[in-house]
Amino acid sequence: MRLTGSLRGRLLLRLALVLSLLLILASSAAYWNARRAADTAYDRSLLSSARAIAERLYDEDGELSVEVPYIALDNFAYDITGRLYYQVLDLQGRSVSGYEDLPPADASIALTEDYPALARFYNAEYRNTGVRLVSLLQPISGASNQGMAEIRVAETLEARERMARNLLRQSLINLGVLAASALLLAWLAVTAALRPLQRLRLEVAERRSDDLRPIQTAGLQREVRPLVDAINHFTGRLRENFERQRDFIAEASHELRTPLAALKARIELGLRSEQPADWRQALHEAEHSTDRTIQLANRLLSMARIERGARAVAEGSAELVPMAPLVQELALAMAPLAHSHAVALALEVEQEFAVWGEPTLLQELLGNLIDNALQHTPQGGQIIVRLSAGRQLEVEDNGPGIPQQERDRVFERFYHQSSEGTGLGLSIVGEICRAHRAEISLHEATSGGLLVRVSFPA
Repeated sequence: MRLTGSLRGRLLLRLALVLSLLLILASSAAYWNARRAADTAYDRSLLSSARAIAERLYDEDGELSVEVPYIALDNFAYDITGRLYYQVLDLQGRSVSGYEDLPPADASIALTEDYPALARFYNAEYRNTGVRLVSLLQPISGASNQGMAEIRVAETLEARERMARNLLRQSLINLGVLAASALLLAWLAVTAALRPLQRLRLEVAERRSDDLRPIQTAGLQREVRPLVDAINHFTGRLRENFERQRDFIAEASHELRTPLAALKARIELGLRSEQPADWRQALHEAEHSTDRTIQLANRLLSMARIERGARAVAEGSAELVPMAPLVQELALAMAPLAHSHAVALALEVEQEFAVWGEPTLLQELLGNLIDNALQHTPQGGQIIVRLSAGRQLEVEDNGPGIPQQERDRVFERFYHQSSEGTGLGLSIVGEICRAHRAEISLHEATSGGLLVRVSFPA
């Protein structure tokens, strides 16, 4: 299972990254804490050695002398990696005993506040090796000597570093075990938390392909419910689309069955007759029925094309379409058809505007409106295509119009006002308007005919 393809893997990977970062920070803090602890422990031993030497200072014939006890230099006997150096300075700063070249403390180094002693702790370089030193000031009060003697004790840093590494190693082991335990517990917790998704997967996998019932949300966690609600909403839309397609297919089958049955009946009737005139009449009627069937089939194909175009618009493939050139081009293309119906076709552009949409669908919209107007406008009538203010497309005719009580039904599929037509023209127009979020309305024209107004959103 790839980590990037698994929700559990992603969660564990991100948790591991966070724990790794915390482990690095904790390791750094553990190292500095271990080093500080080592410095504290070894500084205390350094100061103890310096105090042991200070206690053995004595005045001999006016000169400061010292008997260095071996115990003072054996405080680190358990750690053979480090070396100790010492130096005793008299009141005048002259070396009395020990190594004469130990580096002195800088005057800017303050006295320590961690111990009740006049001592300074500092780091220096001695014999090409890093050392840690303590400078202890010891008051001297004698018959001939009054002042401060200085005792310096130095220790190489190997023992401190080894102690810090040991403490760091132990801390890393503890933190590593803790991180591994946390990842294991997280894996168990994530596995338990993902069980509802596993149950949901099994429930969906066991369903039939046509089972689009909503998934039950009872017993699901609050975080999973939005996903299930989104799936239910999506399946609901699919169910509506399937129902619409099923109804459309049933209605289309019914509408196609009637003209095809009539066509077959006319052909059979013509075949039964032996008169050429009856054959000719049957052929004319068959031609008329065939034309109507072809027109209905073309309308059905247009509906399918509109649904594809509507999905394209919804998915963001719309473009900015200037309406004036589109309307002018389509009006010129339909002018011969209007002339054959002895109807005048006029174009008025009061205000130009552009629409976000699909050009083919917009041409289909206007073409259906003009074709519908041509079917109901008598000879000698007029059709006006108008682009008006408010981003409105209007088609006005002086035909009989549509009664008020039927204006809501004309957008239904296969609704006929008369025996002519397919009942799909205005239904197609309504679908295109919905795809472009436009509003369509029917009004009575000033000439008594019908005014169809399509208002596009800004």
